[in-house]
Amino acid sequence: MQDAARRGVASSFEVGQSWMAMADKPCVLFLCTHNSARSQIAEALLRHLAGDRYRACSAGVDPGRVHPLTVRVLEEVGVDTNGLRSKGLDEMLGHANVHTAIVVCAQAAEACPRLYPFARNVLQWPFDDPARIEGSEELRLAAFRRTRNEIDAKLREWLRAG
Repeated sequence: MQDAARRGVASSFEVGQSWMAMADKPCVLFLCTHNSARSQIAEALLRHLAGDRYRACSAGVDPGRVHPLTVRVLEEVGVDTNGLRSKGLDEMLGHANVHTAIVVCAQAAEACPRLYPFARNVLQWPFDDPARIEGSEELRLAAFRRTRNEIDAKLREWLRAG
């Protein structure tokens, strides 16, 4: 298995999925501060759980890079990490018809510009940032797994309700 964090991850265009080809699906945009962990996890999980019904994407107010443990915890449960890369909010707003924006951290909610009219629906799902955990790799990995599992549960609940 290739290490997506080391090789860099391709954009959805680079893996052969154009925005136009996915225009028939409602776009769900996950937002956080750095677009390195929570929003990336949410994007990959929604694509995994309901990619046939939704176009999942993510962005950050101050994008960094995809955290290596993000890739690791997704791949360990069989979630494809191809196409994950950190993106800025400016890359998404006005370029994609966003049906639902889901803000996954409180800091991004405070720093985000108004999302309407770019997103028809805005939800607030604040999760703790696993990238802020310090200590051993085992401790940090446990935090990423916990966040992955919490996001997975919230997504499944949202999909059942919708």
